[in-house]
Amino acid sequence: MAGALGWGVGDFMGGVASRRLAVVTVLAISQAAGLVAVYIWVALSGDAFPGVEQIWPAAAGGVLALVGLAALYRAFALGAMGIVAPISAAAPIVPLAVDAARGRVPNTVEWIGVALVLTGIVVLSLEHSTDGRQRIAAGAGLAVVAALGFGLFFVGIDAGADQSASWAVAAARTASVPIAVIAALVSRTPLVAPRRMLPLLVAVGLFDTGANICVAAATTRGAVGIVAVLSSLYPIVTIVLAWLVLGERLGTAKRIGAAVALAGAALVATG
Repeated sequence: MAGALGWGVGDFMGGVASRRLAVVTVLAISQAAGLVAVYIWVALSGDAFPGVEQIWPAAAGGVLALVGLAALYRAFALGAMGIVAPISAAAPIVPLAVDAARGRVPNTVEWIGVALVLTGIVVLSLEHSTDGRQRIAAGAGLAVVAALGFGLFFVGIDAGADQSASWAVAAARTASVPIAVIAALVSRTPLVAPRRMLPLLVAVGLFDTGANICVAAATTRGAVGIVAVLSSLYPIVTIVLAWLVLGERLGTAKRIGAAVALAGAALVATG
């Protein structure tokens, strides 16, 4: 739950920043700030380095989470946070699919949860244009990409945290920061931001890293499915902040769709 709170606040701030700066700039600076924080945690924890073989899944998960964040922040810049955030909460379906590939067949409750998540996504993704026709809501496709990236992050961080939660998060962030910097250089996006934006970007990195730490620690104490769904409740925080700060409003159908998607995610993990 602490992870959900951290991600919810961090994603809201990242979404706000991405409406003023390039997404790559937001990611590079915030991820770098988070990297400093996570290595301070590693030093304080005193954990011995478990070896590359043990933490490489976490590093891979960090790269995929970066892709998910990039998609999410861009989606926030294009569409309403109240629509985009709940779609990205479909991430727990990915650990479920991985379990199924390993021979664990979903039970009835989990199938119902998957159906609810997909139904909620459809409701949130469709909207009526001015001519009365239905179209895909702005940012919906990117939100699905974000869900996939976050879901694979859960799988990777769960595997890496078995030996050391602190080093798993450090590996994830160490792998993601260079990718963000390279993306900025290739796209010729400036790696600097106005001074007034720096506190916001640092806060994004700290909240995101703090959430990653909580989630990694949680996977060592409970089932990754339960951890995935509880931490995937972060859209509630993002939606509330978007309502309070930005004045975003959703119609009745969209609110129902968001509730259905989140309820489905809960069934997927607890089934």
